[in-house]
Amino acid sequence: MRSCPECNYTRGWKLADGRYKCRRCGRRYKWTSVWNSSRLTEATKRRLLEFFVLGVPIYRMRFRVEVSKPAAQRFFRLIRAVLAFEEECRIAFEGAVECDETAFGGHRKGKRGWGAAGKIIVLGILQRNGMVRVFPVQGRKGSEVIKLVREHTKPGSLYYTDDWQAYGSLAVRGDHIVVRKEAGRPRGRAHINGIEGFWSYAKHWLYPYRGVPRKTFHLFLGEISFRFNHRNKDIFPLIYKLLRRTDYNKIHQTLVRNH
Repeated sequence: MRSCPECNYTRGWKLADGRYKCRRCGRRYKWTSVWNSSRLTEATKRRLLEFFVLGVPIYRMRFRVEVSKPAAQRFFRLIRAVLAFEEECRIAFEGAVECDETAFGGHRKGKRGWGAAGKIIVLGILQRNGMVRVFPVQGRKGSEVIKLVREHTKPGSLYYTDDWQAYGSLAVRGDHIVVRKEAGRPRGRAHINGIEGFWSYAKHWLYPYRGVPRKTFHLFLGEISFRFNHRNKDIFPLIYKLLRRTDYNKIHQTLVRNH
């Protein structure tokens, strides 16, 4: 939605030069939606959005759209930035929450596990029977992981985690249940199957892309979490509406972030 960058007021006069003047503070500003920031034709953008919703990689549609590969890549990157920005605006979770980490990256020679070279560690926070949020973390540092959990969950929540010692401090913030496994299966009724199911979902979506650049990996995570959180809906009209109402300047920091 269009709003003044000074006072966030949503009403303004449109000036002859294409800018807007805020009715509250008088600030003059430019506003361009993400959809209009692309110079592609309306028909081409709709066609690309259809392929994006279906999860078609760019290399598989080179004979289906009359647009260059860099132009299609930029448009897809804009879509992912909007979805990542939308996911960042979610309110903190409460109630029963599952927390877990996993590593993304192809098979490589050398050390295995958390110290493997070239892997990206991702923290996932899932509200039972609800939404999920994911964050790339540097080197699986306990302090960073707990900071994210505290920022994106409300006090008094019921935390389900594995037996990593970094999660021990969550017992002060709310109820904490440690899930222990035997032969890869949870021992008892406590489990974190929800977030582990999301990891399978996420890696399934990333597999056809034949590798994802590290500098834009956070955008792919935003896309996957958006898809998961709206898995029972047709996301084409949802994404189209977001592209039309989101200010291009607001997604700039999300677009260029480098993890």
